[in-house]
Amino acid sequence: MNFLLQPWPWYIAGPLIGLTVPLLLLLANKQLGISSSFRHLGAICTPKSRFPYLSAYNWRRHSWNLIFVGGVLIGAFLATQFLSAEPVTMLPESAGTPWGLVKLGIGGVLVGFGTRYANGCTSGHTIMGISMLNRGSMVATVFFFVGGLITTYLLGFIF
Repeated sequence: MNFLLQPWPWYIAGPLIGLTVPLLLLLANKQLGISSSFRHLGAICTPKSRFPYLSAYNWRRHSWNLIFVGGVLIGAFLATQFLSAEPVTMLPESAGTPWGLVKLGIGGVLVGFGTRYANGCTSGHTIMGISMLNRGSMVATVFFFVGGLITTYLLGFIF
């Protein structure tokens, strides 16, 4: 039981995450992706939208993805609540301040824009795209890391 309560080493967790890609492809003929669930939810919530991107979209064909995302959320909740030796804090205390909320909002908009602009999120490109040898995913992953390094470096000067 102690093994479950501690963070798993990279050489166990990494291959387990990586194995979800071939399992999803082989067993269900589906591609791993999380950010596309926002499009599914948008199409569900606005079926009479004047945007064909949402109104003409067949979200039912991709409803498995919403179940997958729900499973990720439930699994994360269960792991942090019942399989953790120490309480897990999701956000620093400063996130509850007005300036912290502004930073969270700006960050959320930038991540959402970047996800849409890059045609996928970091996990989709890095885990799924690279495993399929997708050239665009390889380029996107390099720039995710470059952007993260630059942002971290600049934030050291600003904050």
